[in-house]
Amino acid sequence: MKTFRKHAAALGLLAVAGLAVGCGAPDGDATVTDAAAPTVQNAAYLAPAEPEGAKGVGEVKASAEDGDEVTVVGLIGGDRAPFVDGLAAFTIVDPKVPYCAADEGCPTPWDYCCQQDKVPANSATVKLVDENGELVAEGAKALLGVDELAEVVVRGTAEKDDAGNLTVVARQVYVRK
Repeated sequence: MKTFRKHAAALGLLAVAGLAVGCGAPDGDATVTDAAAPTVQNAAYLAPAEPEGAKGVGEVKASAEDGDEVTVVGLIGGDRAPFVDGLAAFTIVDPKVPYCAADEGCPTPWDYCCQQDKVPANSATVKLVDENGELVAEGAKALLGVDELAEVVVRGTAEKDDAGNLTVVARQVYVRK
């Protein structure tokens, strides 16, 4: 088990080292920051390779059942504050939903203020858990080195409530460059 963790940590460190620093311009570029210096802790939560078969949030939300294994792609956003303070949890929105452009007068394009009617059917919550299945008690923004509008691919277990809200419980997140 220790050998596996060492290899997983090394691969994660390579993934972190390969992240490009983005500027977050509303031209569609995902935003990745250098906020998370490579450590064994955050490397364990960064997937070293993109999971295959990712589908947009809207498609997964419409078809997944509670307990299904899903692979979903989305942009961090959907709210003014998409990150949960102090916890590795955040919301994502289907990449097919356009976020607001700077010329639309929106100071926080990741809240999709120009597309709010499309957000509910195309958004999900991501919860990053540790090896014991416990929610990681560290902010995802720093832990993963991401900002709003970063594009992520998450593989995990779908949890759906009676209202149809989707949460993906995952062990790792892949950040697209």
